[in-house]
Amino acid sequence: MDMTGKTVMITGASRGIGADTARIFAKAGANVALLARSQDDIAELAGEIGNSAVAIPCNVARYHEVQTAVDMTLQAFGRLDVLINNAGVIEPIAHLTEADPGDWGQLIDINLKGVFHGMRAAVPVMKQNGGGSVLTISSGAAHNAIEAWSAYCASKAAVNMMNRSLHHEEHANAIRAIGLSPGTVATEMQRNIKDSGINPVSQLDWEVHIPAEWPARCLLWMCSPEADKYCGEEISLRDDDIRRAVGLI
Repeated sequence: MDMTGKTVMITGASRGIGADTARIFAKAGANVALLARSQDDIAELAGEIGNSAVAIPCNVARYHEVQTAVDMTLQAFGRLDVLINNAGVIEPIAHLTEADPGDWGQLIDINLKGVFHGMRAAVPVMKQNGGGSVLTISSGAAHNAIEAWSAYCASKAAVNMMNRSLHHEEHANAIRAIGLSPGTVATEMQRNIKDSGINPVSQLDWEVHIPAEWPARCLLWMCSPEADKYCGEEISLRDDDIRRAVGLI
């Protein structure tokens, strides 16, 4: 997939899936706007990638910061073609009756409201340019309740429905909305899950987790016409047909 001349904005770009996605898209010729709260990490990644990357400190839980990030992306590259909603947290890992209400609400602010903020700020810009792609990281937790993950499961289920709503409202304006459930990925989040010792996911061997490069490569493929048939839906990287299409099998 040749992304020369295209601009991609990635939330949660400081590490894991977000960082590998930035590298993959940059190699495909895209300009990349790196958003994260970790200013030093995204600055280092932007330095690694070069002139086609810009680091923008941003807390997606705050709409004005996301809107500012979109404005800065336009100032740097003149256009915005792809939004990748990747920023997300897993904490609090706690039973409902024991979860701290502030922590529970903070997860919703990041995982759910953060995705809305990205869509709200980016989609009008994309429509002015004739269309674009909104790719959102989902999870199997959007469809299956998991012990001590009430906030995470609720946020991902809501994000799945928001993705479908965006498609329903904007597909006629050439906005491509697709969700990606990557499965378990070898990232810092999985280390936090393992450390919790709660529920079967924390008991998985580290070797079963896929590398962050896999969902990054899938996100690039999702920008291609081959993925158009999945607009308004969520695809899973556990699906052999998807892995084969991406070139992972």
